[in-house]
Amino acid sequence: MTTMDPTVEGAIAEPAGDSDVPKGNHLPGLSRICGTTGLTVDLTAQKFIQLNAVAAVVCLLIGGVAALLIALTRWPAVHLLPAEWYYRMVTLHGLSMLILWIIFFEIAVLYFAGTVLLKSRLASATAAWISYVMMVVGGGMVAVMVLTGKADVMFTSYAPLKAHQLYYLGVILFAVGTLIGVINFFATIYIAKRDKTYKGSVPLVVFGAITAAIIAVATLLHGAAIYIPTWLWALGVIPNMDPAVYRLVFWGLGHPSQQINVAAMVSVWYLLSAITVGGKVLNQGVSRVAFLFYILFINLASAHHLLVDPGVSAGWKIWNTSYAMYLAVLASMIHGYTVPASVEVALRKQGHDKGLFGWLGAAPWGNPGFSGFFLSLLIFGFIGGITGVTLGTEQINIIAHNTLRIPGHFHSTVVGGTTLAFMAVTYYVVPLIFRREFPLRAICKLQPFVFALGIAMISFGMSFAGSYGVSRRHWDIEFTGATHAAGYDASVHVWLAMVGIGGIVAFTGLLMYVLPVVGAVFFGKKIDGKMTPW
Repeated sequence: MTTMDPTVEGAIAEPAGDSDVPKGNHLPGLSRICGTTGLTVDLTAQKFIQLNAVAAVVCLLIGGVAALLIALTRWPAVHLLPAEWYYRMVTLHGLSMLILWIIFFEIAVLYFAGTVLLKSRLASATAAWISYVMMVVGGGMVAVMVLTGKADVMFTSYAPLKAHQLYYLGVILFAVGTLIGVINFFATIYIAKRDKTYKGSVPLVVFGAITAAIIAVATLLHGAAIYIPTWLWALGVIPNMDPAVYRLVFWGLGHPSQQINVAAMVSVWYLLSAITVGGKVLNQGVSRVAFLFYILFINLASAHHLLVDPGVSAGWKIWNTSYAMYLAVLASMIHGYTVPASVEVALRKQGHDKGLFGWLGAAPWGNPGFSGFFLSLLIFGFIGGITGVTLGTEQINIIAHNTLRIPGHFHSTVVGGTTLAFMAVTYYVVPLIFRREFPLRAICKLQPFVFALGIAMISFGMSFAGSYGVSRRHWDIEFTGATHAAGYDASVHVWLAMVGIGGIVAFTGLLMYVLPVVGAVFFGKKIDGKMTPW
């Protein structure tokens, strides 16, 4: 770990002078200053960052166990679970990973960005408690309903499939709790601006967090618009639920929720570039415009789930999968070039300037914060980017949408991208926020590589199996007992074996993350002065 200047080149706020900061905002006992980074940590915010981060890691482990069971079931040579439990685990995995793990962690990121990076206080501890309790209770209700067999409806829970009413209520509670946390973040930004805890515009990392929060509001409102009537339907108050209406409104929640992840992930990239190598934001204006493009265009990507639905016009589908898609992709391309460029410039300034890629070889690959974020960038940019742009075109999407090519894509973006980036930033958050050293440091340094390898294998295996037409969700590709054989090419078994083996490798990488994090939080050596450099 480098000793970080908290003003690193616009990524983090330049602290206001002492005369500019209201003294009541930083009374002794209400905040502390990190001896390594110089960052001011509000103690109230610290508590809720800790609580949300711990809940996130628990959900990650639950979702990871489900993922391993699914991968070993999709591998025909193993075919572990019976049909009932396979679909149950798919439901649990999707909700635990795509919703619970990531959103708990993102609330922690928002509190961190709004307080630590702006040298401010959290707006409301009461609101933070309400948010956290609602999210924990809601998430717990969802998990219990799924595991007891009362919500075998998959992640999408398409009507006319009907779950127990407590399942829908759990989702609603979790979503409302999240919305309260987001509002608390916006109030914190207002307090920082009012109290002049930073100079100039908000730093780029915070700007990215604001982008994620804005997308979150629109996303959660879509969730309320569909899950509240679905809950009433499950209670018997509403006689029926139109499947076409459900799908249309649901994908205003389902896909945009992953765009919250993209904005948060890119913010983490900029932060870790600054922390690990002193990366400089090359052009603040261009990077901020790219974040604005996310707000304006990336949510429209939800249309690729609706290309065969009659409720959306052909003209709108064509526009959405062309010009709107290009502008959304442009934003990611900007970040995908500027972040590694900032790393290159920083390392060349440090003297690593031999050859075209000498700087890359000299990068601190033994630092899991750096390796994790850079591998996240590569997997998201190359595997996720190529598959996403391809599947975002109307003609290819209609052919590929209900095949394994779709989860092959989003495992490279949500898992290889967002999850790996969040893992990477944890290697700094735990020492800074929990003030504990990581044990098993050799394992920590290997963890990003193992996890990245496993996810890449899963993504490639799914994508190529899907190219042969393998169904996205079907339990048994052999269609055992059917009158006619499915007729898949023999190479399909090779690709599905890669999914199974990749699942084992990725789960190993997940354990290599969870165990050191738990060890650090509960048993790690207390940090009294400086953090131990990676």
